[in-house]
Amino acid sequence: MDYSPLRAALADVVAIPVTPYDAEGAVEQDTYRALLRRLLDGGVKAVTPNGNTGEFYALTLAERRLVTELTVEETGDRAAVLVGVGHDVATAVEAARHAREAGAGMVMVHQPVHPYVSQDGWVDYHRAIAEAVPELGVVPYLRNPLIEGAAVARLGEACPNVIGVKYAVPDAARFAAVARDAGLDRFVWVAGLAELYAPSYWAVGATGFTSGLVNVAPKVSLDMLGALRAGDYAGAMKVWEQIRPFEDLRAAHQSANNVSVVKEALAALGLCRRDIRPPSSPLPEWQRAEVAALVQGWGI
Repeated sequence: MDYSPLRAALADVVAIPVTPYDAEGAVEQDTYRALLRRLLDGGVKAVTPNGNTGEFYALTLAERRLVTELTVEETGDRAAVLVGVGHDVATAVEAARHAREAGAGMVMVHQPVHPYVSQDGWVDYHRAIAEAVPELGVVPYLRNPLIEGAAVARLGEACPNVIGVKYAVPDAARFAAVARDAGLDRFVWVAGLAELYAPSYWAVGATGFTSGLVNVAPKVSLDMLGALRAGDYAGAMKVWEQIRPFEDLRAAHQSANNVSVVKEALAALGLCRRDIRPPSSPLPEWQRAEVAALVQGWGI
């Protein structure tokens, strides 16, 4: 099977859409569609419904299915859809099969939520999911610094449809080593810690990066992508400096307000409600003005 179109889609800005809620706390479908159209109109070529910025772990099974279906329907052929799946193996396999039936081309497998993860167990977990959907591209979301490149290589040897890795360990040197031990050209390496880490990861092998900020300012994220593709690291760092205060707010307190800051920015723009589900929480009143001021400074 030719996975080259899917690989090309990963080597880009991979947007992680938020999941908006209505006043009763349900998924607001029309708003979600509108936010997706805004991303697509802004030039985004890959979207990940049910990602962490979409509050994957706070959504019910029915809601995750709904978000998948809405995304595929609204996106059409305008962008690649990379559906977030995870939890236990059976649940992840069921979600991957649903993504295939809905018409998605890829799945992103969330880091296994388990206190005891071995190298072999990590490979077995992803292999079970990948083998269940050989027609789909599969992208592990690697957040565990203990998983070595050799384990990723074994997974790739067993499953040709594992085409990329979303690497989200905050260590560029570690990333460079893992990517080379696994196969720099075998996989598409996606910088999974978004714009603040994209330049450093790009310098040592990444060819795409994920983004939650892109929900707010698609042009800003795409400007960074353009600079990185051109080898213009000074230009990329100008974008980095522009967005650093916003991303620092998201990263504070072990990313406690990661999604809250994005939703607050969208609320300031009148694009969706700021509501967020536990264990996250909305920003305090004093911090909302700070987010609004940052977004205003970007001229959106």
